[in-house]
Amino acid sequence: MTIGSCDVLIVGAGAAGLTLAIELARRVVAFRLIDKLDEPFLGSRGKGIQPRSQEIFEDLGILDRLVAAGGVYPPQREYREDGTYQESLIMEAADATPDEPYHIPLLVPQFLTEAVLRERLAELGHRPEFGVELTGFEQDPERVIAELAGPAGVESACVRYLVGTDGGRSFVRHRLDIGFPGETLGVRAVVADVLCSGVGRDAWHRFNEGSMESQLSLCPLPGTDLFQLQAPIPLEGDVDLSAAGLDSLIARRTSHREIKIHSVAWASAFTMNARLADRYQEGRVFLGGDAAHTHPPTGGQGLNTSVQDAYNLGWKLAAVLRGAPETLLATYEEERRPVAAEMLGLATSLLEAAKRGSMRRGREVHQLDLGYPGSSLALEAPARERGILAGDRAPDAPLRGAAGQARRLFELFTGPHWTLLGHQPAPQTRIAARSGLHVHIVGRDGDLQDVSGHLQAAYGVAAGDWVLVRPDGYVGAIVSSGELSVLEQYLDRVGVRPALHG
Repeated sequence: MTIGSCDVLIVGAGAAGLTLAIELARRVVAFRLIDKLDEPFLGSRGKGIQPRSQEIFEDLGILDRLVAAGGVYPPQREYREDGTYQESLIMEAADATPDEPYHIPLLVPQFLTEAVLRERLAELGHRPEFGVELTGFEQDPERVIAELAGPAGVESACVRYLVGTDGGRSFVRHRLDIGFPGETLGVRAVVADVLCSGVGRDAWHRFNEGSMESQLSLCPLPGTDLFQLQAPIPLEGDVDLSAAGLDSLIARRTSHREIKIHSVAWASAFTMNARLADRYQEGRVFLGGDAAHTHPPTGGQGLNTSVQDAYNLGWKLAAVLRGAPETLLATYEEERRPVAAEMLGLATSLLEAAKRGSMRRGREVHQLDLGYPGSSLALEAPARERGILAGDRAPDAPLRGAAGQARRLFELFTGPHWTLLGHQPAPQTRIAARSGLHVHIVGRDGDLQDVSGHLQAAYGVAAGDWVLVRPDGYVGAIVSSGELSVLEQYLDRVGVRPALHG
């Protein structure tokens, strides 16, 4: 059976696939989101939501829901052999600032994060199709023909683009014969969501830190009555993941006989890997999330990097489908693959620290300093030597509207549009209206006032400078008043077209 065509087929309805679906849905792009599993993933594998991802989820309209569903990391409580313990913060404490409103990573079990994403997608009129498996595909210069198997039988789907967000064992990546080099990190571990008693929910309980033979931890999962159990295990041999088996594991590794496992909601024994796909694109087919990179769990980077892959790719696919040059899609791999390589290095170094019992997470895991300064989409005219550079994350800033109300830059950025900020431009300076571009003037006679100077401090702009912020919250261009023609050419190149007049 052959079904009607759509623009994009997303394979894999985890965090990356759901984020991409939301990005396409709010741009009114026709897509399908499928997953071979019969029901949503029910484990807590990726549970950390870093500050940069919180900014993304604010844009998607779900940050408050995620905070309500989860919580913040509790202190870690490291037990000594004599039964005493010491407590410390998982993360280095830091206060929010006007330009960085989120500084505290959230602790949200992955299945709750994905439930919130599915809820948001439903509000936009879409849902994942579970129990539908991609069994093959072929592509030509104009389309991809995908073979699907599901409850309705075997069907063929004709799409413009296919995106594989189908996990570390990605069928899409294997079918494209894209290499997935890296290393097996010599650590195998159990991770399980368990119902247990004998341990409080006020701390992340850690035993035998620094010993890869006897280390064990129990982390309360906010929004549930479960704990996540983590423990390294031998590289070879079977492991009993039943309640009785995990109960026995705890008894062997701790002297806390009061801790009892009553049931197991989900469990996995896995070998840690750090791998990066050789390329993210083959013609009209793309890889994202764990299909493109797999991380050890240390540092909480995997899910966050995956979400940001989708956030980068979504607006570019939509722009090309609406007439932007297809070369725009090449910038997805150009920008995201180096970030994944950097995050893999970070997670691996944190794993080595964890083996020694000395892992501490600082600003480097927040992903706020990641950007695309070397991207072909980064324009400066003239070149800048200080302050925010093209390709950097666009900071937040509190402002005041001309009508006197409080505003934030992030509020102005929210949505699928581009944002152009003119900082104290000359009165006669005008930018032609373009579809999908919101223009704001900051300064005297503008719609925004930088009363406290936070915007000027964060961006380092001079009078007459223009800052173009991409739909994914990165600075696309910074130009002076004498270079507006260059800015107009840039907007043409990324598909932001002049508005049509009736």
